[in-house]
Amino acid sequence: MATQERELAINPIVTESVQHNTQIISNIRSLTSSLFGIASGILGLESYSGFIFYLLGTLLVSVLVWVLLCRRDQGSYFQSPVAELWGGDVLGGLSSFVLTWTLFYGLVRA
Repeated sequence: MATQERELAINPIVTESVQHNTQIISNIRSLTSSLFGIASGILGLESYSGFIFYLLGTLLVSVLVWVLLCRRDQGSYFQSPVAELWGGDVLGGLSSFVLTWTLFYGLVRA
C-alpha cells in the first residue's frame, strides 16, 4: 500500500486529464462503430458474422490506440486501463453499429 501511495505522490492523477482521455476514446469508438456498421452493411454480413466483424474491429481499434496514442503505456493515461481502454464503450457503440449496419445493408440489398 505504501508503494502505491508513493507512486501517486510522485505521479499524481489529474482528473481533468483522465476525463479528457476517456472522452477521446469514447469519440473514437463512436466514430469507428458507425464506420464498422457501414462496412458490414456494404459487405452484406448477416447474423453472427456481423457481430464478430464488430468485435474484431473494436479490438483492432483498441490495439491501435494502445500502440499509437498510448505508446504501450496505458497506465500513464488511464486510471483503470483495462476497463477504459480495452472494454469501455464496447456495448455503447453497439447500438450505433447495428443502426448503420441495418441501414446500409438495406440500401445495398434493396
